[in-house]
This record gives sequence, C-alpha cells and structure tokens, in this order.
Amino acid sequence: MKHIDYSSIELKDGFWIRIQDKIRHTTTENIYRRFAETGRFDALNFDWKEGMPNRPHYYWDSDIAKWIETVAHLITKKPEPRYEAMADEIIDKIATHQEESGYFNICFQLFHPETRFQDRGAHELYCAGHLIEAAVAYYKATGKNTLLNVACRYADYIEKCFVIEKSTGFVTPGHEEIELALLKLYRVTGEERYLELAEFFLNQRGMRDEPAYPWAKPAYTQSHLPIRQQRTAEGHAVRAMYLYCAMAELAAERQDAELMRACEAIFEDVLTKKMFITGAIGSSRAGESFTIPYDLPNLTGYAESCAAIGLAMFCLRMQRISCDVRYADTFERLIYNGILSSISLDGRAFFYENPQEILPQLSERDACVAEPAIRMPPYRRKEVFVCSCCPPNITRFLATIADGLYTSNEDAVYCHQY
Repeated sequence: MKHIDYSSIELKDGFWIRIQDKIRHTTTENIYRRFAETGRFDALNFDWKEGMPNRPHYYWDSDIAKWIETVAHLITKKPEPRYEAMADEIIDKIATHQEESGYFNICFQLFHPETRFQDRGAHELYCAGHLIEAAVAYYKATGKNTLLNVACRYADYIEKCFVIEKSTGFVTPGHEEIELALLKLYRVTGEERYLELAEFFLNQRGMRDEPAYPWAKPAYTQSHLPIRQQRTAEGHAVRAMYLYCAMAELAAERQDAELMRACEAIFEDVLTKKMFITGAIGSSRAGESFTIPYDLPNLTGYAESCAAIGLAMFCLRMQRISCDVRYADTFERLIYNGILSSISLDGRAFFYENPQEILPQLSERDACVAEPAIRMPPYRRKEVFVCSCCPPNITRFLATIADGLYTSNEDAVYCHQY
C-alpha cells in the first residue's frame, strides 16, 4: 500500500481547513511567544549562568524541534516568510553550537557534558529524534539542508557511540522516538546505515535488564520483552505509541511478518481493552501509563494529548500496511475527540490531560488537607506547561491531518476519511 502524503493533498474548504488556518495564524505564533517567554529559545545562545531565570531543561530541545517541524509543514502548503525566517535563526544557532563530534543537547552541553548517553531516563535520544524529524520536514519543505546536515552528523555520532564503540551507559532509549526519526532520515537521504541504526534500537529493546528510573518496572519503557514477542500495550503511553509506530514502519520496510503480528496484537489490545470512547489512551496519572484492561475512569483518566496523537500515528502506519477499516475508524475517532479536545477554540491554550468528564467543584474536594487524597485533573486549558510536549505536537499533527486521507495500490485509491 502506498501512502499519499499530505503535501500532495489540497484541503480547499470545510472543518479541517478552518482548524489549520487557526494553527497557521494563531497557535504557532502563540506557542513561539510562550516558548520565548520561558527561555527555550534563549537557551540556544548557550550562555545560561547560575542565578539567571529559566534554567534549561533536558527536554527543551524537543519542544524547539517540534515548533520547527510545525513551521515546515505549514510552509509546505503555503509560504510563510516570517515563520521561515524565525526558524532559520533558530537553526543557525543549533548548527553553531553543535559539537565537532556531532553531539547536540542544550542541557547536557551546558551542565552534564561528562554524563552524556549515560542516563537512560534523560531523554537525550528522544530530543535527538525530534531534531531529526524537524530536519527532515524542513529540508523537504524548503530545500535548505543546514538542519539536515546537523541531523546526519548527530545520527552518525549516535551510531558511533551506541553501535561501534559501545561506550554508552545504556543500549536502548528510555523514551522512544529516535527509532521512527531514523526511519524518516533513511528515506530522505537513502543512507542505509540510518535504517540499520533504527533496526538496532528496536531489536535490542527487551533483550536485557535496562532500568530507566528506580521506581519503574521494565514494562514502563516497553522493555519487558523483545518487540516481536510483545502482544499488549504496556507502560508510558506516549513511549509505547512511538515504539509501535517504529515497529510498524520497520515491519513494512523489511516485510517482517512476525513483527507485523506483534503490531496487530498490540493494536487489538488497545482497541478492545485500553482505549476511552474518545480514542484517548493512558488512563493512569502514575507514569502517564496504561494500566489493566478496562480500567478507564471518566473523572480521573489521564489521557495525555501526546498519547492520543501517538495512537493516531500508529493507526496511520498500520493503515499503510492493511486496509482494515478499524485503523481509519480509530483515527477518525481520535481526530474529532481524543486529540481535538486538547486545543481551545481560540487556538491558544491546551489540555495536557483530557479526562472524559470534568466537574470543577471536585478540584476543591480535599481542600482541608495539604496533599489531596485524589488529584483531580485541571479544568482549564493553559498556554504553556513546564513540560510542554503537547502544544507543538498538536500543531505539527494538525498541520498534516491530510496524511490520514488516502492510500493507493496499483489498482485503486482508498479514501479513508469523509
């Protein structure tokens, strides 16, 4: 089955073009402002000192990268000179501060240069993956290769550290993302080593005891079994979905029937036992995780926005392999409910978590104690979060919503959405 990319599809009128116009004219700029206010872009100057506000965090790189990727998707459809100039300035700073080795991570270069690739829970490869995805999207949108060159040099360094020298403190990332990013890098460059590096990270998962956090069991990072033996959705829901996306892509690339069976079983487990009626997933705030089958509480269900996006991404990859209608139906359920619930009508604010039911008065139910017995989810959207993975993830996804419309083969074009 051939995927028909959003860049080849023109949305002329209707519901989704209005949503995309809002992303283009309001949301993307508002996220930029909030990220600027909180120091994310200033961090790229690499001049932060103790006593200054907005100490850079180890996942800020990923926030910046997803904003760049959003811009890339927007200008793929229509020129945006101002956004492009803003992105170019950011990219130039990234290229300037990339180390000679190829390594790039604001937090580790500033504060922990001696412990790079030693802490499995520190999101280095997650940030690298989002940087690579942004680089691929920006190159395809503009033809500019500055960030793509950064991404290739970084991927080469990762291969050197993890595969050739084996000098790292872990083998597979605690937060998946690098795997599907490397598959994109392989497709745009044709460099077989990037496919093999993605395959390495996937095939090594679950092959050894690799703790990410003292409190987490192996299933939290989907490391409880080798990927071809996994049959259920486990652990942190966003990590899980990014892994399953890469598994599905590799299964298609390598025509790996065993890996495909694992993907099908995992999707069945999500669809029939672990998905809210809105398509949202990850019912527990503890670890933002899947729990036991059918544990789907309305009032306290966590349902992170990024997890719903991850499931939609998984649906699209499965849809490109098989025309099973469940993939398109679940994607439809998600885009109108589990994902769209996150963003406010004016396009400026977001829910990080998306409970199925909100009763604002319950937020004060334990007001007489310091630590509430049961934490209730926030009932107002926010413009920025300390961990702000969701806002730019939503914009990059909604900017490419047409990716879910069509696939084709030699005989037919398949229309998956109304």
